[in-house]
Amino acid sequence: MFENLSERLERSFKLLKGQGKITEINVAETLKDVRRALLDADVNYKVAKQFTDTVKAKALGQNVINAIKPSELMVKIVHDELTQLMGGDTAQINLSGNPTVILMSGLQGSGKTTFSGKIAKKLKSEKAKRPLLVACDVYRPAAIEQLKILGQQIEVPVYTEEGNNNPVEIAKNAISYAKANHLDLVIVDTAGRLAVDEQMMDEIERIKKAINPQETLFVVDSMTGQDAVNTAKEFNDRLDFDGVVLTKLDGDTRGGAALSIRTVVTKPIKFVGTGEKLDALDLFHPARMADRILGMGDIVSLVEKAQQQFDEKEARELQRKIAKNQFNFNDFLNQIQQIKKMGNLKDLASMIPGVGKAIKDLDIDDDAFKGIEAIIHSMTEKERANPEIINGSRRQRIARGSGTNIQDVNRLLKQFEQTRKMMKMATTMNPAKMMRNMRRK
Repeated sequence: MFENLSERLERSFKLLKGQGKITEINVAETLKDVRRALLDADVNYKVAKQFTDTVKAKALGQNVINAIKPSELMVKIVHDELTQLMGGDTAQINLSGNPTVILMSGLQGSGKTTFSGKIAKKLKSEKAKRPLLVACDVYRPAAIEQLKILGQQIEVPVYTEEGNNNPVEIAKNAISYAKANHLDLVIVDTAGRLAVDEQMMDEIERIKKAINPQETLFVVDSMTGQDAVNTAKEFNDRLDFDGVVLTKLDGDTRGGAALSIRTVVTKPIKFVGTGEKLDALDLFHPARMADRILGMGDIVSLVEKAQQQFDEKEARELQRKIAKNQFNFNDFLNQIQQIKKMGNLKDLASMIPGVGKAIKDLDIDDDAFKGIEAIIHSMTEKERANPEIINGSRRQRIARGSGTNIQDVNRLLKQFEQTRKMMKMATTMNPAKMMRNMRRK
């Protein structure tokens, strides 16, 4: 997402490079290109114009410090305004109430049911909530079954009432069930509906009135671009929802919905779906998204993803093994599993400043570790625990067993040994001494 917009904005800022100062003429030329880039990204026209007018006023009102180039100053102003455009501060979810009730709304196919499973999993693991998923889509034949499958995958109970076609009653009964069973989070999945369908809109209004949720979320497919913004406005006029969830932000979307929706609807984006997996859900951070749009990466989110997989006890044990040179292929395999749990590899790499642009044309497969894992799994338990015993004949057997060749096995063993040495060096030396040793090599 935002790939084309990032490139276009970078080209726009180049118009100011080499300029000694910011003037009305060079700012106007730059911002004309910025506005065009925003419109091409499917940003609402009024939003794009208002944005560039604000940036122009702020840029012309600035005294350029000698140490800062005009193009750098413009990047900072655009970054700050992009952050404000998308909501400024990160909007938190309201978890008050006992139980907390979250109501889903949106068009059919927007991803409400999948998001219901994702948010249940996230709040269960991160906030120690005890969720109940409620199947109130009585119209789509597969909706209830889909929710049941999601519930099984994340080990969360699903409330259904077979034969009852009244979603208002089902939602009310589900809350009573949650209270009786000490469940403190109720997530109500509803049917997809069009804003012009008066009967269906009336139904979701009645559901909201009956259950009085702490959060009413509008789930929208970001692939629909400007239509998503228009639909959000129509739903908000009827439901007065609390926040927006943008799904499929990992797809080939131009990003216009993310940039326009806050201004048009005046409601915050609270979550973004970044993939099909049930843990591919993030809080929406406007400042971090602005970083990514302007090619600055998102190192904070990368660290947070790593911390979610971090186990302090395991880390201490790993450090002890590294210090004693006992780090083996079982540990190596475990580290690969931790990285894979963090999400899509290309998306993770793009969070590192400067890397996103470098890898944009590369096809980084999520199965990039497949060959390495196959080789390790083809080793015996003794070989994994004691890599130094892997001689020529063992290497040939491992290659045959993993469907690779002897060169692949040799390469992995060499990389492993280098990794082991570097890790030991990092635990026994101070950083300055380690860098001196590396330079000598």
